[in-house]
Amino acid sequence: MQTARNNIPDVSHIYNHFLVHQSQASATAHAPTRATLILAQRILTYVMQFRRTNPKQKQCSLSCPDCHAPHLNKIIKAIESSKPVRFALPAFPGKSPNLAKVLSPAPDLGEELALGFLQQLCNGISDIYPTGAKILVCSDGRVFSDVVGMQEEDVTLYQNELANLIQRIGATDLELFNLDCLWPNRNFTSMRENLMANYGISPAELKQKIQSSNSQTNSQGLSELKNMHLGITRFLAEDSTFPGQSKSRSAIQKESKEKALEVIRRSNAWSALIEDHFPELVRLSIHPQMCGAKKLGIQLIGKDAWMTPWHGVAVQHGESFKLMKRHEAEALGGQIVFSKNGKPSHFVVHSNSTDNLETDTLRKVQ
Repeated sequence: MQTARNNIPDVSHIYNHFLVHQSQASATAHAPTRATLILAQRILTYVMQFRRTNPKQKQCSLSCPDCHAPHLNKIIKAIESSKPVRFALPAFPGKSPNLAKVLSPAPDLGEELALGFLQQLCNGISDIYPTGAKILVCSDGRVFSDVVGMQEEDVTLYQNELANLIQRIGATDLELFNLDCLWPNRNFTSMRENLMANYGISPAELKQKIQSSNSQTNSQGLSELKNMHLGITRFLAEDSTFPGQSKSRSAIQKESKEKALEVIRRSNAWSALIEDHFPELVRLSIHPQMCGAKKLGIQLIGKDAWMTPWHGVAVQHGESFKLMKRHEAEALGGQIVFSKNGKPSHFVVHSNSTDNLETDTLRKVQ
């Protein structure tokens, strides 16, 4: 991972752009000092080195004013208050229930690498801004576990093991938040019902939003919301395709399409809750984001636009790692490596026939 001091463009030239943007937004807008603004821009530019975007879309510069605009004021306020810059990342829901994709319901080396990267991201910000940064990992498995086929006990196991993993690797700038934290005395169904009653929209409203958003298209002619629907549909269809299941491919696809709408509806409600409870936090997302979006897409491991540790396994080849589905690792002749406590951790590929394995230069956290 690059250090914060390397490869960051000079951002002082956009000071006037910010002042113009602020004056258009409000006649009484507070103008930060030039030094504060430049520091905030350096932090954002550093984070944007690791942004997750759609490779088929036009790629903005790291100091793109439109990409910075939704997040800049939050960072400025943190600097002016001499507080850490805080981020919120809805992610780490729990492992896919399909064991053709993952090793087990528990976090493994994939999560360790991803959490380690997030801690390194905070460390890099500390090199720029000594007060540092914090990331609130908003584990959302409980939000939609009943829709995607995750067992409640597996979600609980994942959440608990994730907390243990954060402590074990010394990721002191990462914090966890989930529905269990918010409503500890409610049962899981009641948690979800309360979430949707306070922050959810109806299925009909969501479908209308998808239809109306089609005018805001990317280079493939797909709206950001529609693209997300297609991506989640694909994941759900994969999770439902396993040995012994008797549904037809078309039936799985139809069912997954409807489930994806509910996952998005629940996720949007979870996002609204986070915004309500933590309005000062800069919003991150595991999904690719377009220029000027309210969230910054962030890579966890490698540059794949959609793959995550909870939908795959970490595969080691030499000194570096790549995420892929379990059956893909097995097809490469990968062997399972177990951790010191006897739990499956990752795959290692020793074969020379790995021409198609493009490893990502993200090394294991020490």
